[in-house]
Amino acid sequence: MRNAFADEITKIAIEDERLVLLSGDIGNKLFDKYKDAAPKRFYNCGIAEGNMMSVAAGLSLSGLRSIVYTITPFTTTRCFEQIRVDVCYHKAPVIIVGTGAGLSYADLGPTHHSLEDMAILRTLPEMSVIAPCDSNELRQALRAALKIDTPVYLRIGKKGEPDIHSNITNFKIGKSIIVKNGKDITLISSGTIISEVLEAAKKLEEKGVSVEVVSMHTIKPLDEEYLLNASNKFKMLITIEEHGKIGGLGGAVSEWKSNNDINVIHQIFGTPDEFMHEVGSQEYAREKYGLVANNIANKVYEKYQNL
Repeated sequence: MRNAFADEITKIAIEDERLVLLSGDIGNKLFDKYKDAAPKRFYNCGIAEGNMMSVAAGLSLSGLRSIVYTITPFTTTRCFEQIRVDVCYHKAPVIIVGTGAGLSYADLGPTHHSLEDMAILRTLPEMSVIAPCDSNELRQALRAALKIDTPVYLRIGKKGEPDIHSNITNFKIGKSIIVKNGKDITLISSGTIISEVLEAAKKLEEKGVSVEVVSMHTIKPLDEEYLLNASNKFKMLITIEEHGKIGGLGGAVSEWKSNNDINVIHQIFGTPDEFMHEVGSQEYAREKYGLVANNIANKVYEKYQNL
């Protein structure tokens, strides 16, 4: 996914001389083509992420379009004050890109996990929060973010994530993409966990449940139109995310339900309210927290049978 980001941002830099990329001392080789195309519009700010965010805000307020890139916890929680005060308070149109979201860096321990980032950033006024499911959504989300004049957080994967879409022509911030149509229940996914969600849908179909699968790439603003239609159409709404159960996609949908007096069963899949003190691969971490196709399908089917 990060390779797609580097490729797309290079294309955009050639098209738009306002674009400036700031990196927190990662991706130096990754951005070689970008630096060749726009050598004066790349800044390696080192491991000083708070400073990098303030610089990005200043550049954006001066008429440039700043994109900040580093590992997710270091571009979100480490510099939250600068995002809140320098970026959001001033409505600076900075695009914050967090790579290796969720449990992508599970082998490096909880300092490199990002399971609170969406919850934290979606509380900020003016901020949009987007978690693309694959490189195709990422490319479209990046271009869409550059068309709005407010801050955007792009939460992306690391590498090796499968492409879900062959082509996207209808990407809009705040509008979900139906990946698979169904009649009984809907699995609403954000981010790269969608590959497990699609596999879970297959297992449920084998048990006679007609399943819709949706990429709800935008957590804020939420696609309330889809949620309302889905609440009237389906027996269950199931949200799945590689993020904490508190405050992410599941939390946002629960708030929407409460605020609008929506009476539909909602099941949330995410990580529990704890730090992961073990070290292992992303696959191991997903298995530990039940974010795998077998567990999702079994838990959903169990609840579906009791309707």
